[in-house]
Amino acid sequence: MQGMSMASIKKNPALIPLYVCVGAGAVMAVLYTFRLAVRSPEVTWNRKSNPEPWEDFRNKQHKFYSPIRDYSKSESQAPKYE
Repeated sequence: MQGMSMASIKKNPALIPLYVCVGAGAVMAVLYTFRLAVRSPEVTWNRKSNPEPWEDFRNKQHKFYSPIRDYSKSESQAPKYE
């Protein structure tokens, strides 16, 4: 297929920004998925050391950005599982 080899890319240099943008988008999608797998409280990698990781976030705010800094005074909306 044309545009898939280095020889055809040298003939059509306008394809280079397309490949760069698609590659950057793919890398960003992989990094975001990795961030969700590592930082989210819903994901547990080792159930023996911490069987209920969501309980660690009972008094914390789980947002990407929030201007409120002190979450200890606010009551959590999370249900209590027993």
